[in-house]
Amino acid sequence: MTEVISSAGKRRLLSPFFLELLAIIFLVEFIKGSLLVAILPVYMKNVLGVSGTIIGISFALQYLGDNLFRSPSGWIAERLGFKTTMAAALFMVVAGVVIIAFTDGPFWLSLACLILGIGTAPLWPCAMTGATEISGPNNSNGTAMGALETAALAGTGAGPITMNFIMEHTSKNYQTAFLIMIGVGIVLVLTALLLPGKIKRPSIAEGYDAVHVQGNRLRNSLSKLRTSVKATLHEVKATLNVSWLVYPALFLQSSVIGLLSPVITLYVSNELGISPNQYSLLLIVGGGITVLALIPAGKLVDRFGTTRFLNAGFLLCAITLCIFTSFKSLPIVFGLVSLVGIAYAMILPAWNTFVANLVPKGERGTVWGFFLTLQGSGMVFGPILSGWLWDGVGHGAPFVASGIIMGILFIIHLFLSRRHAPPVQTG
Repeated sequence: MTEVISSAGKRRLLSPFFLELLAIIFLVEFIKGSLLVAILPVYMKNVLGVSGTIIGISFALQYLGDNLFRSPSGWIAERLGFKTTMAAALFMVVAGVVIIAFTDGPFWLSLACLILGIGTAPLWPCAMTGATEISGPNNSNGTAMGALETAALAGTGAGPITMNFIMEHTSKNYQTAFLIMIGVGIVLVLTALLLPGKIKRPSIAEGYDAVHVQGNRLRNSLSKLRTSVKATLHEVKATLNVSWLVYPALFLQSSVIGLLSPVITLYVSNELGISPNQYSLLLIVGGGITVLALIPAGKLVDRFGTTRFLNAGFLLCAITLCIFTSFKSLPIVFGLVSLVGIAYAMILPAWNTFVANLVPKGERGTVWGFFLTLQGSGMVFGPILSGWLWDGVGHGAPFVASGIIMGILFIIHLFLSRRHAPPVQTG
């Protein structure tokens, strides 16, 4: 029986719908990684002469747009379907890249980053909802989440590496890089048009169905929207029962990345003197280890549960980040980056599976949107705090702060794991 369930789960994860989601996640993260890691900081500072403050605001606006609209986009996706929601959103991603490519004022750059963030907002609510729908009954959430994170990390790593290569071989011709990203964005929109229309979700309350059947009629749209929102909030309130510690944990989990994203490139180039090629190699080592370990880690999470992987991952990451800036030797730096990669390979599928177990079957898209909005809000405040620590405390302070946050997450999870014990697959 277990083999039949496993086989069915694999077929679902290899379905065209899930493969399309993986392709979209990879390409979106390719664009974001290219812009936020390899292109924008240097382009804005060295080519356009934009101040560091404006760069920080632009990054914050991108994260703000992404996270502020995640919850509404999850709700909208359940009503309009994957295709309409994702195609419209990803068109905004293309528009954001176009504005960055053909304008040079601080206002337009900041606006483009905000548009880019809004355009990527539906990505993870749609992906998490789709993965939960197709994998939940087969108890393969960890495998599905690992596949999603693999696609995301592969895109995030491939983007900067590709752009660094292009910059080196085109004498830093940024327009070439922007045109490539616009082309990738067009492919994104076309892929989104292949997604299914309406989301097939379980009946959460038969009495609510009539509210949505004629929702597209203009004369009743406002009344039906109000009724639908009330029904959604009632359903979420009735079914969502989690510890209050989940909410700060969601916020802190992403704030680590927010702390590190604005300063990691500056640190390795200014403090360690790493060349662009060496930086690409560093990304390959750290990201590659994480990507290669994600799928096996996801399968182990499905088999043994999330607790031991989250405890080990949080603790390993906390120690490694706290001591990261104490070493200048490149072999040691590469070793520490490898440890962080291993830690994140344990954390990512286990954390998403842990959160997935808290999401009620009804209104999955809405609850996922709410959780991801809260989780991603740390990405908005992280860069602001990181810049202050970098300038006011020291260049190693953001790394130590990130390690401390991981230590706090380790402690929070010890309490959470006692209340929300995940199911264990034994055979």
